[in-house]
Amino acid sequence: MIQSLYKITTLSLLFALLSCGGKTKSSEVDLESKEQMDDRIQVTQAQFEQNKMTLGSLEEMPFPTSINVNGMIDVPPGNRVVVNASMGGYIKTTPLLIGDKVHKGQVLVTIENPEFIALQQEYMEVSGQLTYLKAEYERQKTMTEENITSQKSYLKAESNYKTAVAKHTGLGKQLQMLNISPLRVSQGNFSSVATIYAPISGSVTKMNVTKGTYVSPSTSILEIIDNEHIHLELSVFEKDIMKVKKGQDIDFKIPEVSTETFKAKVHLVGTAIEETRTIKVHGHLENESENNFLTGMFVEASIYTDFETAKTLPNEALVVADEIPYVLVLEKKEGNIYYFKQEEVTVKATSKGYTIIEIKNTFTPNTQFLTKGAFNLLGD
Repeated sequence: MIQSLYKITTLSLLFALLSCGGKTKSSEVDLESKEQMDDRIQVTQAQFEQNKMTLGSLEEMPFPTSINVNGMIDVPPGNRVVVNASMGGYIKTTPLLIGDKVHKGQVLVTIENPEFIALQQEYMEVSGQLTYLKAEYERQKTMTEENITSQKSYLKAESNYKTAVAKHTGLGKQLQMLNISPLRVSQGNFSSVATIYAPISGSVTKMNVTKGTYVSPSTSILEIIDNEHIHLELSVFEKDIMKVKKGQDIDFKIPEVSTETFKAKVHLVGTAIEETRTIKVHGHLENESENNFLTGMFVEASIYTDFETAKTLPNEALVVADEIPYVLVLEKKEGNIYYFKQEEVTVKATSKGYTIIEIKNTFTPNTQFLTKGAFNLLGD
């Protein structure tokens, strides 16, 4: 009797354990099913319409290919001037500061040197001799024609006169380079001060002297840059230069200033390779007057060299989370519920609102993507 009760008790315990184990397995299956459902993002028809979401498939379109280059904002050589003195002297006045705007013909600095007086004095002396030497030359010429004097005397008079004329002309040019009027000197108005005028209009970008500084002809006094016309000066690596042609579009940014993208076109392609194995490419800006670019600004640019046909999605279809791009793929629609699966993708290129992604085996021509509204679901 006791053995029978023991057997009954043991069997009851076994049945209880098996029953609990079956419930546990059933619960685990239900939990896994729920977790699988939780992996998908559900959107109701009302939510879909309220957030103006749209569906779309991979779109085949011509996609520009580009090369990435660096460069700077620059001006043509004629718009950049380094001001020097034609003769040495001491700076007497320098009223300008860096950033001041100047117009062509404006006084920049004045230079003082006693040697300027000596130059004017020599000009006057030669000028005074010319009248006599010219008269002697003409007299000797007449006498030679009448065989009254020797050919030697005539040639000497001619040489003296022409030498004086050359010296007089040279001294006059030197005075003009100092902006001292030879006419005023001829009238007896001497000056120890020479004035330097602005050769172009623009802004002062460098000022290397102060009042009292001695400058020689090799000294750079100041620099003026005219930013009315600026351009891109890009450096293209040797391996890419054969792809670059005049007229190609350029997109560029100035990363230190803003994230805005500006437009330009290739205008000239260099024909010489520099020591860095790069070639200079000259680009003209579109609407350059609308932007306050400064000479020397560093730029990052893309030169569009060709087009290729590729499968693309609108940029709005991609959402970047933790530096990983994702898209939402429509798995199915049941009733008023959309079921989306989050897929990690690899971006190959982006341009003008569209992105080329690496096509997975699971993507087919009929695969539907959430092309608008994905950020509302993944961006939070």
